[in-house]
Amino acid sequence: MNTLILGVGNLLLSDEAVGVRIVEALEREYRFAPGIELLDGGTAGMELLEAMASRDHIIVADAVLSANPPGTVVTLEDEEIPALFGRKISPHQLGLADVLSALQLTGESPRRLTLVGVEPLSLEPRIGLTPVVAAAMGEAKARILTLLAELGCPAIPLTETEREAAWHNPI
Repeated sequence: MNTLILGVGNLLLSDEAVGVRIVEALEREYRFAPGIELLDGGTAGMELLEAMASRDHIIVADAVLSANPPGTVVTLEDEEIPALFGRKISPHQLGLADVLSALQLTGESPRRLTLVGVEPLSLEPRIGLTPVVAAAMGEAKARILTLLAELGCPAIPLTETEREAAWHNPI
């Protein structure tokens, strides 16, 4: 399975960072099967072209403006995602839309695309998630883990010892 879990977001804009924080938490807490790659895409756009090319599945974690209450977790799949690019659902949608269009032109589109988004409360300049969005991270992570399990690639929780070893020696 050639799957990319891509977290996007701006760490300087409060809840805008939720996608990056989700990927960081998954990396800290789980071991993934070969062929599952996690990537902090930050605010990159076309720079992600190579990382996203020719994937079986791309799962994007991001802040999503969905008109739902703050902290709501939404999951969109395949055709639902480009259809929503007509209205602003994510501060990164232009960059991601450009990358997805370029991948389509080169014949390197992912076979499957999933967006797991969290409705932000604040996009104000501030480091740190609001409590309501931080609390929603658990549900967003669970949805990503469920997707991986459905693909036959369940993530394995790290033991406390493994977490401590990774924290003390990140290399």
